[in-house]
Amino acid sequence: MPKRILIGTVVSDKTDKTVVVKVERKVKHPLYGKIIRRSKKYHAHDEDNAFKTGETVRIEETAPISKLKTWKVIERVQAGKTAAVEADV
Repeated sequence: MPKRILIGTVVSDKTDKTVVVKVERKVKHPLYGKIIRRSKKYHAHDEDNAFKTGETVRIEETAPISKLKTWKVIERVQAGKTAAVEADV
């Protein structure tokens, strides 16, 4: 069975070796038919503390690392706007 891969935005990088990634998906409302956004947060392993808030990253499902962490960050898809602002200061 292949590992699931999701793309989301880092919303928190405060904990050591962990980032919280918010993954959004669009679904059709079952009764009204309107497209609505649903989101879920995943705790992902970040070994080098390399990823910062606001960046778009790709995460991969893995064996449980801790109570909450069953995902690991594979790569950065897009640098965040807040990360670019902090670099200029």
